[in-house]
Order: sequence, then C-alpha cells, then structure tokens
Amino acid sequence: MSIAQEAVKDTSWKKSSQFGLNLSQGTFSGSWQGGGINNISLGVYFNTKAEYTKDRDNWVNDFQFQLGAISNKEDAFLKSLDRLFFDSKYGRKLGTNSKWLFFANLNFLSQIANGRDYKDARRPFISGFFTPAYITEAIGLEWKPQKYFNMQFSPGAVRQTILGNKNLYLDVDRLNPEYKFSNYGVDRGKALRNEVALMQLVMNFDKDIAKDVNFKWRYQAFANIKDLAAIDNRLDAQLTAKFAKYFNVNLGLIAIYDQDQIAKMQIAQSINFGFLYKW
Repeated sequence: MSIAQEAVKDTSWKKSSQFGLNLSQGTFSGSWQGGGINNISLGVYFNTKAEYTKDRDNWVNDFQFQLGAISNKEDAFLKSLDRLFFDSKYGRKLGTNSKWLFFANLNFLSQIANGRDYKDARRPFISGFFTPAYITEAIGLEWKPQKYFNMQFSPGAVRQTILGNKNLYLDVDRLNPEYKFSNYGVDRGKALRNEVALMQLVMNFDKDIAKDVNFKWRYQAFANIKDLAAIDNRLDAQLTAKFAKYFNVNLGLIAIYDQDQIAKMQIAQSINFGFLYKW
C-alpha cells in the first residue's frame, strides 16, 4: 500500500494583478446646436503586487502603470495621465506580535511620454521620457496597525531627481526667454540632483470599503534638510467600483505641492469607465 503525500502549499506569497482599459468618444454633426466638439479619449493601466510574509519578515513589491490621452477634433492626442511607479520594501517586525517594523525601501516614480505646457501659447516641452524620474532610498521604522494601512518614518532618506532630457531649459529659453520653469530643481545643463531628507513620511491605505469597491491612497512628505520650509507633498488616491464581471468606474486624484516644480498646489482629477480584469 502506497501513501501519496500532498505537497504543502506555500502561503508565504500573495500576488494580485489587474489590467484596465478605458475609452470614451463623442461626435457632433455640423447642425448640432447644443454645443460640443468631437473628441476621443483612451486610458490604460496595469497594476501588480506581490507580498511575502513569513514569521517576522515582510517584503512587498508594487508596480503601477497608468497612461491616458485625449484628442479634440483635428488635434493630435494630448497626454492626460502618465505614471510609472515601483516600490519595493522589506520589513522585519521588532517583536513577534509587534506592530512596528524596521524597514528598508526603494521607490521609483517617473513617466514615459512627452508633456507640454498648454497654458503657454508656444507650448514648450516641460517633461518627457524619464524626465523627471525620482529614485528614493530609505530606511527607518514602520507602524502597521492593520493589513490595509501603514506609516513609515525615514530619517535621512535620499532622493535622486533624474532628467533623461537635461535640455528642457534650453527648449524653453529658445521658445520663450521670459518663460519661468524650474527644471524640477536640477541645475541648468545637469541631469541629476541629490537630496537628503531630515525626515520622510509615507502613509499607505488599500482596502475594500464595500463589496466590489476599493479605495487606495498613498501620501508622501519629503523634508529636504537644506530647506525645511519647502516640504514636498504628494497624494495619489484612487476609488474603483466594479460592476458586472469585467467593468468598473474609476475616480482618481493626484495632488502635489513641490516648490521645485511650482510654488502652487497641483491637482489632477479623473473619472473613467471601462474594462477591468483581475487575477
């Protein structure tokens, strides 16, 4: 008699991914009296997350990609949303049942498509492929009272601002010498800026707040040790409501205050309807 022993399934890893596609279109005849302009908008996003948890160890890898464009009448497609995000964080609990962890983190944030300033008549380029790109390295303490929420404190975090195209200043100056553009804090003609923070604070929230409704947000504050009066703040929030089997409504918000870009609050808001597939 032989006894078959079933392999024990490894539950240390938890993985999830989702792909979404949004499309909207409007067409108006020449006799239409209600006002309107022919338009089409496209959006795509892909998110994947893998988390390893065993004993006191926790390792989370999170990748997010979003790209959107809109075209009005005969105009070419204009970028409406562009975000490339990767975060890898290893944490170890300070005690078996502790809600505090020591962690080390690597974060990357950038974009892939060219962007122009459409508020200026000359429409100069102000962003592009990996322009800018931010890489942040941090170690510190993490408070994780719930699976869906954590807060990270990082004294001495280091951030690099990278310009794949270091000639943005030249492009702006040539088109409009009086145009004010800070080049994301990178010195003229340079491609890299290094910063050290007195303290970086990051908070993450990701929870299904109702059946088929997910709310997630990430807040980051970076206090440059050389200028504590100019703390960089960024909030990314997303509410996704799924209905039927493969469709969803998505509300997004990005809020930024970064004096290396502009000394005003920047806000981007979007509402999308489309296809969603999870696995």
